[in-house]
Amino acid sequence: MAKKNKKNADLPEGMSRRQAKLAARAAERAALEKDPRPYEGLDCEADLVALQEFVPSAVADLKIKGAEDRTVRIVTVLPGAGAAVVRELPDGTVEALVALQVQTHSQNPGRDLAYAISWALKAAPGEQLVSTIADGSQPKIQELIAADEQLEISEHDNFDWWVAEGTQLDPMYQRSMQAANDAVVESHRVSADVPGSLWWVNPGGAKAHLRWVRTEAENPMLNALARVAARGELNLGEASRFAGVFRTHGIVVPVFDLDPERAYDSYEEEIKRVNDALVKELDNDAPLSSDERRQLQNIKSRQVTLRD
Repeated sequence: MAKKNKKNADLPEGMSRRQAKLAARAAERAALEKDPRPYEGLDCEADLVALQEFVPSAVADLKIKGAEDRTVRIVTVLPGAGAAVVRELPDGTVEALVALQVQTHSQNPGRDLAYAISWALKAAPGEQLVSTIADGSQPKIQELIAADEQLEISEHDNFDWWVAEGTQLDPMYQRSMQAANDAVVESHRVSADVPGSLWWVNPGGAKAHLRWVRTEAENPMLNALARVAARGELNLGEASRFAGVFRTHGIVVPVFDLDPERAYDSYEEEIKRVNDALVKELDNDAPLSSDERRQLQNIKSRQVTLRD
């Protein structure tokens, strides 16, 4: 009877050692590949991108598959830019806070978020997750969040929500939280019956800004912006100006400069007007005119890429 080859004992069934090595290398390459649209397929894609890239302080209630025994909340940032924390509230319920803005992350935010959520579903109260870098054990984010799930976002002008109600803080932590509160930039979600996620922000200078996260394909949106700009219609009324676009998570975020003295919730009519103009141009396959090409080149020359 032939002896069993110990070298091949741990190989996947039907694979030679060389095939196993090639498969392992392919898996490593796949783990390093960047997802072009990490939250694609989710109705809350625009909100997730906004919370991850633009919003200073907010908490979003979100139904997570398999999280019936605890509340999972997506938040902008946690103390120390950690990934997640699980805590027991005074009423005995268990709450998990999972952050989108973290200090340690990979180039695949969707995988990182899925990893942190998966950890939060199993961790005991009092445990903290520092690094959110996905290790390959997590499911796809689309397997944790239903495609039609909507975020219920609560925006804040401070970080007092970091601490559960009734918790006593030591003086050092109180000072740290106060410093964080003092650094919060005024930001508000803008409600309008249009696609995407709109956020007004006032950094305290001569201009406020509106950031409009859109989920349409990048090139059609850029062309639509150029066509509308060429007609002089790419603005939100008096004292406003189209400032350019951010590129992030595979989508485009148009940005408008605004009068900081005007109320953030007074732009609905202008937003709808611009949206109607853009929607009409998204399926326009006609060649750009010379003026439209100049506008497109101007937009591309000033765009800022946050994440490819």
